[in-house]
Amino acid sequence: MLTIEWSMASGWEKPHIKPLENLSLHPASSSLHYAVELFEGMKAYRGVDGKIRLFRPTLNMNRMVRSAQRATLPPSLGVKKPTKALLYVILSPVGPYFASGSFNPISLWADPKYVRAWKGGTGDCKLGGNYGSSIYAQQEALELGCQQVLWLYGDDHQITEVGTMNLFLYWINEDGENELATPPLDGIILPGVTRQSILDLACNWGEFKVSERYITMSDLMAALEENRVKEMFGAGTACIVCPISKILYKGKHLHIPTMENGPQLTTRFLNKLNDIQYGREDSDWTVLVS
Repeated sequence: MLTIEWSMASGWEKPHIKPLENLSLHPASSSLHYAVELFEGMKAYRGVDGKIRLFRPTLNMNRMVRSAQRATLPPSLGVKKPTKALLYVILSPVGPYFASGSFNPISLWADPKYVRAWKGGTGDCKLGGNYGSSIYAQQEALELGCQQVLWLYGDDHQITEVGTMNLFLYWINEDGENELATPPLDGIILPGVTRQSILDLACNWGEFKVSERYITMSDLMAALEENRVKEMFGAGTACIVCPISKILYKGKHLHIPTMENGPQLTTRFLNKLNDIQYGREDSDWTVLVS
């Protein structure tokens, strides 16, 4: 097989012809041609006591099963249902994404011309194809001076996810209630482990309303005009939580007052989850690795 490597630093390298048996993944693999590929992101934490802990690994495994079921292709267009699979486990050392209680907010670009997922698609599964198709929009966001994409959906511009994270809005809702809201799992939202953990914590605290509900850009702009928005943040395995300070929408910069408000709730979630993950607090959410 002819192989030619490319890098941004060196461009195209010298071509090589290698025997197929020397390749770890056969070039005819359906994962390369038809994206029959899924992955999971799960971290192990070395606690303050030196012990290694996994954080809610059952949620990752359950999601992996659902993704695998969805990724199985029917026998059409010459593609057969896979009869074999290969599991790779990549181990790499990582440190805390943010120091506890200290992080920088991000700016978002919201434009409905790009869609991350759609009804009947695979947005609720952790498939590689979902992410590869988002890179072009991410590049445009960077060119416009924003760090991530705020993905919208539908004619009413529903807020769905931010970059590769789930999204949360802490605000005073239309009924005057303090509410933590996140889009519902309706088929286009990834059921994130951190997302579920934040919902579980908030419900256990019982200090404000917790909702899985639709939020549109019109809802957000009305709340901003009426000073009802407190904090807005993304949530995911890599960063745990990531505060949002600005959204570029229809050529207008919307200021999100997350940092002016502490950000108290965002920091509280970060510290609570870090305490559990690093063993400062006992919890049945962690599994010790012997």
